[in-house]
Amino acid sequence: MIFALTACAAPQPGSATTGLTLVSMNPCTDAILAEVADPQQLLAISSYSQDPASSSMDLARARAMRGVSGTVEEVLALHPQIVIGSSFTAPGTRMALERLGYRFEAFGLAGTVEESREQVRALAKIAGHPERGEALVARIDAALATAAPPPGPPVSAVVWQSGGIVPGQGTLINDLLSRTGFVNYAALRGLQQADVLGLEAMLADPPQVIFAAGNRHSEEDRLLSHPALAALTDTRRAAFDPKLLWCGGPTIVRTVARLAQVRRSL
Repeated sequence: MIFALTACAAPQPGSATTGLTLVSMNPCTDAILAEVADPQQLLAISSYSQDPASSSMDLARARAMRGVSGTVEEVLALHPQIVIGSSFTAPGTRMALERLGYRFEAFGLAGTVEESREQVRALAKIAGHPERGEALVARIDAALATAAPPPGPPVSAVVWQSGGIVPGQGTLINDLLSRTGFVNYAALRGLQQADVLGLEAMLADPPQVIFAAGNRHSEEDRLLSHPALAALTDTRRAAFDPKLLWCGGPTIVRTVARLAQVRRSL
């Protein structure tokens, strides 16, 4: 029924902005588009970016924008010319938008710095401001250069999340660890994205650094502050904001700054 009622809501030509109007339903693309698109172009961002538990951008800036939960109805009400989603966008939502004449662009999670650079450039091109994409890439590269490790062998480190979940091979944080003087303890053991590393394994063969990426005061995250970890006197524990784990783009700048801070303190 929705298609019959809203087919007339397809994108309208002509815009007062300097580029195409956009709706982003992907928290990782939200943060990039906020930097490379004109404010009036970005009609809405994902509501995830307005949640302090999941936002990868400045919370005050995100809450100043309109948020959408990702329904077709919300998008139709805004009449964007392009909808930016993710590889996790429901197939039914994507098919409905395309059937109604909307251009839909999907972006997955960047697994490397190179992939993140490509996404920044692609989104800046979509927004009609490729020069802003190049400026953001330059900021990322400058942050990586500043975070380059001191001389010496890499330090073994694990990013330990709620319930013992670790980001292993093929993840952006794996790449960023290697660029800041660490070697990913989880990746060395063949673990993949969202695999679990139990307390027993950690105690039997501990890394040099444990980045605790969770709320240590919650019931779910008791593992991150387990009393048995106190026996690891040669292992440094450092807090790590879990919001730094998933997105590339401008998030890389903050992530490598934190990693480099810990690396230089060892």
